[in-house]
Amino acid sequence: LTTDEILAQLFFAKKIVRLSKIGGDLQSEDTRLPLLPLPEITNIVFMGMGEPADNAASVRGAIRIMSKNELFQLSATRITVSTVAPTPQSFMEFVDSKCVLAWSVHAVREELRKQLVPTTKYSMEELRRGLMDTLKKRSLRTCMVEVALMEGVNDSIREANELADFVLHIVNDVPGSKLICNLIPYNDIGGAGGTIAYKKPSMERVLAFQNRLQELGVHAHVRGTRGDEESSACGQLATSRKKR
Repeated sequence: LTTDEILAQLFFAKKIVRLSKIGGDLQSEDTRLPLLPLPEITNIVFMGMGEPADNAASVRGAIRIMSKNELFQLSATRITVSTVAPTPQSFMEFVDSKCVLAWSVHAVREELRKQLVPTTKYSMEELRRGLMDTLKKRSLRTCMVEVALMEGVNDSIREANELADFVLHIVNDVPGSKLICNLIPYNDIGGAGGTIAYKKPSMERVLAFQNRLQELGVHAHVRGTRGDEESSACGQLATSRKKR
C-alpha cells in the first residue's frame, strides 16, 4: 500500500465510527445497514501478512501524518510497528518514526525460530543487535517482543527461560529501555493454505509461561484474542481453499 492508501483506511474507519455515534447508516448500491455505536480508534498497529519493513517508506509517511497534532493526533505510544525483522537493518528503518517498535520473535532458539519463521536469514544475535542499535538512537525506547504460543512447540518452561535470557540482554544493554513480552495464544487455522496444523496451548500453559518470565524479571502480558469466531484474529487471515 502507498502512504495515501494506508491513511485512507484510517480516514474511512474514523468516518464509520463518527457515523455510528449519530445513528448513521452504511450504504452500498443494494444495502443499507444501521450502525451500532462503535468505540473510538485510539491505537494503530502495522502488522500481519504485510511486513511493514518491506514497505518502510510508505509506513513511515503514514506514521508521520497520523502523529501530527493538526491531523490524526495519535501519540507515538499509540502507534506500533510490528516486524519479524527480515534483516538487522529493518528496525533502523523506523529509528526516527513516532511509534513503538515490536518484534515478532516467536522463539529465540535458532532452529526453532527458523521453523516458525522460515524467511529467517540472520541469527537471532544479529537481529537483536539491530534492535538494540536502533533503540539507542531513539528517544522512545519502549519496545515489545511478541511470541505466538503453540502447544508443544514453543510454550514450555525451556522456551520461557531462553526468551528471558535473550530479552534481558536488551534491557541491560539499552539505557532507559522498557521491554514488554506480548504472549499471544496461537489462533487455530486448521492447516489452512497448506500450513502445519499448530494448536492453541491451554491457558494453564500460557500462564505458566508468563509466570516464569515474570519470575526472571521480564514484564509479560497475555494478549486477549479478538475475531477468532470469524476466523479473522491474528494469524487467521489465510485461505482455506486447497491448492490444485
